[in-house]
Amino acid sequence: MALPAQILPAAVPFYEADMNFDDLKSFLLSREAGSLSHSDLEREIEEKGRELLRTLLQAHLDQRGPGEVAGPVRDAEGTARSKTRLHKRTLGSVFGSVEVNRTGYGGAGLESLHPLDAELNLPVERYSHEVRRRCAVEASKGSFDEAVESLSEHSGTQVPKRQLEELVVRAATDFESYYEHRSGSCTVSPEDSLLVLSFDGKGVAMLPKDLREPTRKAAEKRRHKLEKRLSKGEKRHAKRMATVAAVYTVAPHVREPEQVARGLAPIHMVEKVKRPKPKDKRVWASLEKSPEEVIEQAFEEAQRREPSHKKQWVALVDGNKTQLKILPQKAKKYGVDLTVVLDLIHVTEYLWTASTAFHDEESRERENWVSTRLLRILCGQSSTVAGGIRRSATLRELNGKARQAVDSCCDYLLRHASYLRYDQYLKMGMPIATGVIEGACRHLVKDRMELTGARWSLAGAEAVLRLRALRASGDFEEYWEYHETQEYKRNHAAHYAGAQAPTTEKARPQGKKPNLRLVK
Repeated sequence: MALPAQILPAAVPFYEADMNFDDLKSFLLSREAGSLSHSDLEREIEEKGRELLRTLLQAHLDQRGPGEVAGPVRDAEGTARSKTRLHKRTLGSVFGSVEVNRTGYGGAGLESLHPLDAELNLPVERYSHEVRRRCAVEASKGSFDEAVESLSEHSGTQVPKRQLEELVVRAATDFESYYEHRSGSCTVSPEDSLLVLSFDGKGVAMLPKDLREPTRKAAEKRRHKLEKRLSKGEKRHAKRMATVAAVYTVAPHVREPEQVARGLAPIHMVEKVKRPKPKDKRVWASLEKSPEEVIEQAFEEAQRREPSHKKQWVALVDGNKTQLKILPQKAKKYGVDLTVVLDLIHVTEYLWTASTAFHDEESRERENWVSTRLLRILCGQSSTVAGGIRRSATLRELNGKARQAVDSCCDYLLRHASYLRYDQYLKMGMPIATGVIEGACRHLVKDRMELTGARWSLAGAEAVLRLRALRASGDFEEYWEYHETQEYKRNHAAHYAGAQAPTTEKARPQGKKPNLRLVK
């Protein structure tokens, strides 16, 4: 007697996925599931659901077919690839590992080309682009060890630490070309009439081989006095300086010198003033590039945003000699009227240091001394203030460290007098403090690069800084789409004639009417 016809697994698409889904439903209907708390249920469903998603992906890839091509396959040199062979590769997806069967087109002494790889935009290495994206995000947030752990916990693929570091470097490959090709015109309102460029530097502990040459040689000559601990003034690791840059637009904020002085000096009558917020902000940092190259990039970014030069360009700096030398050169090159503003906070710190030469450190007179001179500097009298401080020091016959602190402050004020015209800056509503770039130094560099015991390779550090910059600037998702497009061009299109991978023939769908077979 013949038995009822049964659908065999091999003939049914998504059979394994259906079985996994049924298993998940059976589990949820079981007594075991009925005794679990909601959090235990969530974990169980996530784990079982991940396997269900993996089998769905595997079934789709199987259904898609091996990617056969009707016409001849020609490589970039125009050579026809006539020999075919079925190849299998493993793809580490976020759901787990799947197998991809694809037809390779080759020839004598030629490496096979796989049109299906191009159609799927498969990466060269084992791990999918989505796994790579998650590696990039996690490594930009915390240590590589934490990234490995997080990926293992929240996906179906485990990536060893060394491979994760390599994936992170690869993930940041297109950082510069992304910004070079991106349309950067400002989308903010006309009221945001100030275009601000700001720069700073932050040291990162590096592996000896990746220090700049002068720093490396100095580190090699350095000898510690003690074997088991550092002496006063000694540093454990040599650092390489990262140049940090920010470009943003902001609306003018007109103020009076007295308003600013009350907000900075310790007079307990601080007014709460609503300040305009920076918009369209982009921040980044580079260990690899020189300060001049980073400043050049900032001018390029500003030029892309505002090629008409109708906004007022402002450069906020902290007195770094290299920056002050380069900025006028770049302004001339790009044909912009650039106003260079020295950070008021740095000026204030010099005043506080000099004040100890005249008053006790914790005295109210010291506070008043700083407040009075700060207000005069804000009124555009920095040279007069410097002269007065120096005369007071001479009359008191100060010497040693006290005189040194006074001279250091006065030299700073006189040397940078042309960048201390705060009365004019305030009338024009310009920013006079480097809060944005200071925050970028802390967030981009310090919070990630100074994790306990970290010493960086140049490639790894540069990649992490780029990824953190993309996320801090709100550009990461757009960048990743661009990056995957560039990966397709590099890994696939470039290997075919006309930089165009051939279209594959789709496998015939099998879903609604499966083949039946009589089983006796």
